[in-house]
Amino acid sequence: MSQSSPLTILHVDMDAFYASVEVRDNPSLAGLPVCVGGPASSRGVISAASYEARALGVHSAMPTALARRKCPNMVLLPPDFDRYTAVSKQVMDIFRRYTPTVEPLSLDEAFLDVAGSERLFGDAREVAVRVRADILRETGLVASVGVAPTKFLAKLASDLDKPDGLRIIEIDEVREVLDPLPVSKIFGVGPRTARRLNQQGVETIGDLARLPRAEVQAEYGASGLWIHDLAHGIDLRRVSSQRVEKSHGMERTFPKDVSDFEELGNMLLSFSEEVAFTLRDKGLRGRTVTLKARYADFRTVTRTRTLEFATNLGPRIFATAKQLLDKVDRGPLRLLGVQVSRLEDVRQPAQGSLFGAAETEDSGEGSREAWMASSEKLSAATESMDELRRRYGRRTVVPASLLRQLREGDDGRAEPKPETLETAD
Repeated sequence: MSQSSPLTILHVDMDAFYASVEVRDNPSLAGLPVCVGGPASSRGVISAASYEARALGVHSAMPTALARRKCPNMVLLPPDFDRYTAVSKQVMDIFRRYTPTVEPLSLDEAFLDVAGSERLFGDAREVAVRVRADILRETGLVASVGVAPTKFLAKLASDLDKPDGLRIIEIDEVREVLDPLPVSKIFGVGPRTARRLNQQGVETIGDLARLPRAEVQAEYGASGLWIHDLAHGIDLRRVSSQRVEKSHGMERTFPKDVSDFEELGNMLLSFSEEVAFTLRDKGLRGRTVTLKARYADFRTVTRTRTLEFATNLGPRIFATAKQLLDKVDRGPLRLLGVQVSRLEDVRQPAQGSLFGAAETEDSGEGSREAWMASSEKLSAATESMDELRRRYGRRTVVPASLLRQLREGDDGRAEPKPETLETAD
């Protein structure tokens, strides 16, 4: 990291956002353990927990049934995403008063680069103070802000003094701040990598920083170079206001475990069609299909296959996802999902895999010419169906195999899972 790097990057994170909106709109909930999420009866999970609930061991992504056992008196509210989205727009509009370079990460957090705003608003510290004050005054909510020379450090800083905190990491403080933190605080170090590092005696970020770079690369490959750089505070990523989705997917947690693989296949078909329509609607296509399956014992597996050519066609996505489903262990599933990643703009020329057909295992399409010809036929049929979906609703046109499912009242719909960030393991 250059010693002349200015402090221009802010990471703003709304504290317990969904729960805080609920408390703001119903002040009688103030001081209570408030959670937003799905009911335990439908195997819901917690989307957000107030700090009162967190103090009792409840956190986001926790199954609601477990959260209820930890906190029997928690107030559980269903999510209201329309309301959260409206508040998020207010907050993002506040950010853009200070800089056009705003990179939203989700409804409740964003990076800002305030380089060039000093003459109007002061330095990054002053902008952070102003932003927090504007958010509180105009929305009634509090936010934590981190200020640093890099995105990694700014995001880390915003988490250090939550809630309602403002933390600045100066260039000469980087080692002092990073060294004692657990290695899991590094973006990209998930639970499995953290366990591996811990088993090698690497407990803190300082421990990792002291390892020779070549040794970390030999053990962890390219991702090892990435986390070693972050351990030294080095992060060359820029704040970008032109953020592109990296994947799109859908998944569903079932009210009861599902063992019938024909039923699972129908659900997968429904998900694949929904994901494909969303990709087409956004002018995107993708090359990598990932299946996610969670068993009754909470064991989660993912299987991935990269196609030779990118697609946004439901039959293509489903065929690949179904092949992946056929390869996982048979057993009752509590969750199923499909995701398409390695997205590209449909206006780009279709590019084949660098590794050729071997990477696709069995795409079943033969040559590029055969693939493109069959894709053109599918696209032509899909175009008219998409127009009907846009005009009359997504469920206007569905595969015939799903009609019985719809008549019986289960449309197979799932939670959308757009993803714009790299995910830790």
